[in-house]
Amino acid sequence: MGEHDYTRRTFLKAMSLGAASLALPGCVSEARQLGSDYSRKKPNIVLILVDDLGWRDVSCYGPTSGGFYETPNIDSLASAGIRFTDGYAACAVCSPTRAAVMTGRYPSRLGVTDWIRSRFQGGKIPADKKNPTEYVGGKNKKLLCPSNALWMELEELTIAEALESAGYTSCHIGKWHLGADDWYPDKQGFDFNIGGCDYGQPPTYFDPYFRKGQGDIPTLKPRRKGEYLTDREGDEAVRFIRQNKDKPFFLYMAHYAVHTPIQAKKDLTEKYSDKPRYGQKNPAYAAMIESVDDAVGEVCFVLDELNLTQNTLVIFTSDNGGLSGVTNNAPLRSGKGFPYEGGIRVPVIIRWPGVIEPGTVSHEPVTSVDYFPTVCRAAGVPLPGDRDIDGVSLVKHLKSGGANKLSRDAIFWHFPHYRGGIVPYSIIRAGDWKLIKRYEGKTFELFNLKTDLSEKNDMSQQLPEKIKELDAKLSGWLRATGAKMPKQNPAYRPAGKS
Repeated sequence: MGEHDYTRRTFLKAMSLGAASLALPGCVSEARQLGSDYSRKKPNIVLILVDDLGWRDVSCYGPTSGGFYETPNIDSLASAGIRFTDGYAACAVCSPTRAAVMTGRYPSRLGVTDWIRSRFQGGKIPADKKNPTEYVGGKNKKLLCPSNALWMELEELTIAEALESAGYTSCHIGKWHLGADDWYPDKQGFDFNIGGCDYGQPPTYFDPYFRKGQGDIPTLKPRRKGEYLTDREGDEAVRFIRQNKDKPFFLYMAHYAVHTPIQAKKDLTEKYSDKPRYGQKNPAYAAMIESVDDAVGEVCFVLDELNLTQNTLVIFTSDNGGLSGVTNNAPLRSGKGFPYEGGIRVPVIIRWPGVIEPGTVSHEPVTSVDYFPTVCRAAGVPLPGDRDIDGVSLVKHLKSGGANKLSRDAIFWHFPHYRGGIVPYSIIRAGDWKLIKRYEGKTFELFNLKTDLSEKNDMSQQLPEKIKELDAKLSGWLRATGAKMPKQNPAYRPAGKS
């Protein structure tokens, strides 16, 4: 067996031996790198992932919303920790980002490159329980596109599984959207699954959480008629923390909010109906954001009450940009689903007392794949040696107050699908430069995000050498990750032609 040739199963079994795991191939060097941190009391981990929350939907990200959105508890996390101005989701839609968060691997490696269709949306599980591999596309599409996965494969190693080997108790609360029954969170290392299923959105935000044609949430038993779902998630999080306060825990707080349906508590909606809008338009959406903020406050309060704050790493982010028509992402261009900044740039806030200097602001680009290696590093868990982990640990960057640069020169996206008016695309961001490559229509758009955050000035015609440089890096990454590419459709017939 080579130094990095042990399998996922071997990794989990060996790591469960605790201190004996240091004898594993590849683990000794990792432990030495961790140094004295390895013997520290293992930090609790709280990862909060909000659905469809835009970059400007959090007050501390600037005055664009003019104070319309109120997020004092999330803002407090930023004041006590670090706020990343250039934080990204791994995809402009939800399931790929969620898979990337859980595994530290780009969606192109995982085959989860679009949102996963739930069973009520036609996502039928094949009898052989194998993910589809065929290409799809009607004669009105120029390209045939790879099928998206119906689940994230169990062979993938999640944060919960990695931490399980180090004695952590893990709880998933809220939206999973990475597969149906056989691929629920409890099949991927979580000790508790509260509300996670194949749904990408709740039937309704009010107990009993039922809608005709979709049903109820199969993993969340109704409790009090009319209870708001985000409040229920917050309550379940507090209960889990209280019950596991004496041992290291991992809480994955994956809110269904602020995804559609746009439904909020009546009193909060009325509050925002009476406020100046400052370019925003939806009081119910603002009320949903406040409910998420309240849940964040509940988690922070119980950590304080139980004297756990000093030993708890909290990560707060979103799975993609805000949905246009519901929120205004300005100055970012466009919104959810699109390759522009409004679709992929998201709030990223991390609090870790004693490690992060309060009030730190970082302009380093970070993305969803970075959380897996960061959490593993913080918990003293070596990365698996039998697979590529695309993310980089942020720990040194956090400790340095943002001064320590990350060891990479680019981050990437790949969306090989049609979605409404969106055609298949890939993206690279390298330094201040961002290249969008489309596989139908105009091939390239090039932007300098330092001088053109709103992506109004396409420089692809002026800088052909920069296009060539970035396209070469992007193409190399697509090959390295085994990305499935769209291909020409031989049956294509333009509209109006038989």
